[in-house]
Amino acid sequence: MLATNSPRLDDVLTQVAKDKGIDKSVLVASLEEAMKTAAKKHFGQDRALEAKFDPEKGVVEIFQAITVVEQVSDPINAVNQLTTEQAGAKGMEVAPGDELVFQIFYRDEDAAEAKAQDEQYGDILGLKTFRRGFGRIAAQTARQVLMQRTRDVERENVFNEYKDRKNEIVTGIARRMERRNIIVDLGRAEAVLPEREQVPREIYRPGDRVQAFVIDVLREAKGPQIILSRSSVNLLTKLFEMEVPEIAEGIVVIEAAAREPGRRAKIAVSSRDGDVDPVGACVGMKGSRVQAVVQELRGEKIDIVPWDEDPARFVCSALAPAEVARVIIDEANHAMEIVVPDDQLSLAIGRFGQNVRLAAQLTGWKLDINSETEVKERREFANKSLSALPGVNEMLIETLYAHGLREARDIAEASAELLAQIPGIDVARIPAMQEAALKQQSVDDDLKAHNEQVKEQARLVEASRHPDDLSQDERLARVRGIGDKTIEQLKAAGYATVEDIAKETDLGKLGNVPGVGIKKARQVKAAAEHYLLDEAKRRTELDAQRAANQAAAGPAAAAGQPTV
Repeated sequence: MLATNSPRLDDVLTQVAKDKGIDKSVLVASLEEAMKTAAKKHFGQDRALEAKFDPEKGVVEIFQAITVVEQVSDPINAVNQLTTEQAGAKGMEVAPGDELVFQIFYRDEDAAEAKAQDEQYGDILGLKTFRRGFGRIAAQTARQVLMQRTRDVERENVFNEYKDRKNEIVTGIARRMERRNIIVDLGRAEAVLPEREQVPREIYRPGDRVQAFVIDVLREAKGPQIILSRSSVNLLTKLFEMEVPEIAEGIVVIEAAAREPGRRAKIAVSSRDGDVDPVGACVGMKGSRVQAVVQELRGEKIDIVPWDEDPARFVCSALAPAEVARVIIDEANHAMEIVVPDDQLSLAIGRFGQNVRLAAQLTGWKLDINSETEVKERREFANKSLSALPGVNEMLIETLYAHGLREARDIAEASAELLAQIPGIDVARIPAMQEAALKQQSVDDDLKAHNEQVKEQARLVEASRHPDDLSQDERLARVRGIGDKTIEQLKAAGYATVEDIAKETDLGKLGNVPGVGIKKARQVKAAAEHYLLDEAKRRTELDAQRAANQAAAGPAAAAGQPTV
C-alpha cells in the first residue's frame, strides 16, 4: 500500500469510505492511532511519537517530539530530551523548554532523507538500527486497520439500522441451515430464525423468501445478531396492519390476539368509527384481506371476532363458531363457566381443546366449558348430595351452589369461617353439617362410580349399533354441530338426511335455514361429509365382524351346541 507503485493511501481511504458508507475521518483517525501504536511498539514505548495523515502525500507520517533541557535528569525519559549543550553542538539555537519535532522516515522512497537525518541527528534520535523493516510493518498495519475498522463500522451501522426495526416485519432470503436455525439474508445483514421461533410444519430451502417478525437485535462481538420469529403472535397483528389500511390509520384496533402457530389463530377487533365494521374491514372484499394473511402464514386458520367491553359477550364471540347457552362468571377467580348445547360441546372445545385454549388466551379468562346435559346432571347430583345434610333446604342449596359448594365433599373440606359467611347457614350447626358431609362423601363416590358405569355401557351400546339400524334423525344427531333443534329446522327446509346436506352445492341455500347461517353451513356440510366417510368405514368393520361371528357360530350350531 505504501510502495510507490501502489495507489495512494488517500485514494484508498476515499474509495473504502464511499463503498462502505463510512465517514472518511473515522478511517483516518483509526489509521493514525494504529500507526502510532505500531511505531511505539517498533521504536520504543517511551518515545513521544505522533502520527499524522498527510492527504497531499497520501501517507501517514511519524513524528517524534524532543524537549530541550539544561541537563537530563530523568534517564527513562532521556530518549525524548536534548540538552542545550547537545543542541549547540548541532548548530541549533534553542532555549530550555523548547520542543523540537523530528520526522521519522521509514519508507523506501524516504531513504535519502533518512540517511541525511541519521548523519546529522542520528546520535540524538538513535533510530539507525530500528528504521529498516518498519516500512513493511507500517504497510501491514495500515491494511489490517482498514479492514478491521471497516468491519467494525459496518457492524455498527447494521446494528444502528436494525435496532430501530425491532418489532417490525422484514423480508429476506433463506441462505442456509446452522444447527436447525435458518440464516436469512436481509441484504445488508444476515439474521437468524431460531428453531424455537419456527412454525413446525413450515419448511424452507435455500433461496426461499422469508417474511418474519424482528423480536430482538443484539450487539455481539462477532457482529449484530438479528433474531427473527415466524411463530410470534405479533407477526399476525403486523400482517393485518399491512393488509388493512383501517388498522394502519387507527380506525380499527386489534384489541387482542391469540395464536397456535401453523394451526389456528384468533384476533379481536374494535372500531373507533361507528360507520366502520371492524370484522368486515379485516375480512375485506370476498375475504381478500384475511386470505392474504392466511396465505403468508401458509394456511393457518384465522378467526376474526368483535371485541366487547362486556367480558361475557366477548367470551361468547371468542368461542365462535360454537353457540353459547349461558355464562356463569366467577370474578374472584377470574374464571367463567360456559354452558353450551350438547351438540355444540365438541365445537366449543375444538380439536384437542384448541378452540377453548385460544378463546382463553384471547380474553384472559379461565374457561370451563360444559354441556347443558352435564350441567343438569351436576345440578341433580348437587341436590342429592347437599340435601342429605342437616339444615340444608332448597334455598340454601341454591346459595351453596352459587358459592361453588356443589357436593358434600366441598362442605367437609371448607373451613368453618368460610361456611359462617354464607347466608342461611346456622353457625351453631356447622360442626354437625361437616360431620354429616364426611359420611356423605362415600355415598357420593359410589353414586359417581355408578353413573360413570352406566354412561360407559350406554356409550358402548351406541358405538356398537350398525349404521343401517339408525334412524335418519339419529344419523343427523351424530353429525358434529347438529342438535335436536337444528335437526327440526333442517328437515323443515328439506334436508332430511345426512346425504342431503353433504351433496348440497349451494351453501347460500343451506345458510338460509333458520339458525344456520353461511358460516355454520360450511361447517355442517364439512361435518356431514366427514360423518359419511366414518360411517362407511364403520359399516365395513361391523359387517366384517358379523360375518366372522356367523362363521364361528356355524359349526357350533351344526353340532347342536349353544352359540354365543
